[in-house]
Amino acid sequence: MIIPKTREQIEIMRESALLVSKTLGMIAAEIKPGVTTLELDRLAEEFIRDHDALPGFKGLYGCPSTLLTSVNEQVVHGLPTNRPIEEGDIVSVDCGAFKNEFYGDHAYTFEIGEVAPEIKKLLKVTKESLYEGIRQFKNGNRVEDVGYAIQQYTEAEGYGVVRELVGHGLGKKMHEDPNMPNYGKRGRGKKFIEGMVVAIEPMINMGTKNVRTLKDGWTIVTRDGKPSAHFEHNVALVDGKPELLSTFKYVYKALGIVSDEEEEFRQVPLVV
Repeated sequence: MIIPKTREQIEIMRESALLVSKTLGMIAAEIKPGVTTLELDRLAEEFIRDHDALPGFKGLYGCPSTLLTSVNEQVVHGLPTNRPIEEGDIVSVDCGAFKNEFYGDHAYTFEIGEVAPEIKKLLKVTKESLYEGIRQFKNGNRVEDVGYAIQQYTEAEGYGVVRELVGHGLGKKMHEDPNMPNYGKRGRGKKFIEGMVVAIEPMINMGTKNVRTLKDGWTIVTRDGKPSAHFEHNVALVDGKPELLSTFKYVYKALGIVSDEEEEFRQVPLVV
């Protein structure tokens, strides 16, 4: 059952989402060759707790970490390790925070130094597909309209769309109805309703869509060993239109990137 949120609850959720955004911004300033994902995990937990919140992932379903850090062919749910990050890697950093009884949850895939042009393109297309999906999160549409938009955009570039892992509703629980797949057919699935909040998160592989789980029971990798990208935003349906609760602007500020990609989805001005 979809649980719509009041305007007041949406604003509380914005606080949770923006704390995750700020955490990712802090990570953006620290992530570089030689740093381990375990060190990033420690920094993230400290940052979230210092802002009067709890790590959203730690302890959830037995998760041992604050961040899920997925490197190169790892798709999602990568557990932090002592392996130093290397020049040319890509690292998906997925983070959650629980504050004032609501969750925030989103992700960004970082380039470490200079990455290969084909990998840079994978990240660009995956992030663009996120916004293609968000545009379909509007009054009158249904769940698979979002998935269809993401699938069409990424498969046109020859990429594989992961089927086993999907986005989700968000609220007082990390995972609420509805599931938000990154594939589908137009006009199918649950109808969007005013006040609902979702996490839209394309997980796109350079090669095939096929994945497998490592022996740690968490880390999902591509079966063909090719890289995978992952970007995620939290979005509310407000006045029939998508309203971003999260932002990549803290990441961009740390990395010196100028972008207006989020402006069409922001009814409430954001000051960074």
